Amino acid sequence: MILAVDIGNTNIVFGVFDGDRILFESRMDTNRHRMADQYAITIAQLFSLYGLKKEDIDGAIISSVVPPVSDQLKISIQRVFNITPVMVGAGIKTGLNILIDDPSTLGADLACGGAAAKELYPLPCIVIDLGTATKVYAADKNGAFIGGIIAPGIKISLEALAGRTMSLPMISLDGNAPVIGKNTVDCMRSGVLNGHAGMLDSFIDKFQEQIGKATVVATGGFSTIIKNYCKNDFIVDQQLVLKGLRIIYEKNKHKTDRDPDFKVKPNK
Repeated sequence: MILAVDIGNTNIVFGVFDGDRILFESRMDTNRHRMADQYAITIAQLFSLYGLKKEDIDGAIISSVVPPVSDQLKISIQRVFNITPVMVGAGIKTGLNILIDDPSTLGADLACGGAAAKELYPLPCIVIDLGTATKVYAADKNGAFIGGIIAPGIKISLEALAGRTMSLPMISLDGNAPVIGKNTVDCMRSGVLNGHAGMLDSFIDKFQEQIGKATVVATGGFSTIIKNYCKNDFIVDQQLVLKGLRIIYEKNKHKTDRDPDFKVKPNK
């Protein structure tokens, strides 16, 4: 079994795979001030909750866009499992031909999503990742990562709208969002959801003008909600990045080391 960890700006997602089957997925908030021992306790509790033994884990892999958190989680995984995790970054085999100006700058989450899209879905493929930022990127008919866009995410847009105005409240995105709202909440919800959907439809159309008819896959917390407002149909795969982590791990598992003599060093 392998432990896959996706560290985003808002959430950390943990997943355990047995082969290509995911046994569990769990989320927690990303806290830059949480220390390695706190993460270790959380991981140990997760394994107890899902009835797994730490000895079952043969390897681990981390994707991160928050370096201070990945440093602490790497230590915590070493302490719990006596394993040094693979870190997605420069020098790691992804199986992708990365055709951007500087391939070393590609975000770890995009590399994982691209690797999963190439292996699991028909090409060419457009990936929509609706996280803290909204990212849309593409793999061409040969599976090469050819680039994409980064835009403010849905939550950021909503927070900016409420935070930078005196009379607009912070609202929930649950519920319907009629295009023409008849009250403040509906107007805001429509602006955020229908506005974001219109942006995504435009990007999907423009991408397909360049790469041809493509499979479209969406992931991230808002993907199920936003699908109801888009004209273009797409596949929702909430575990796309975790699946990409597993795929990349298989290409780099020789980089995982287990040290049977590893001992937790006391804090000085």
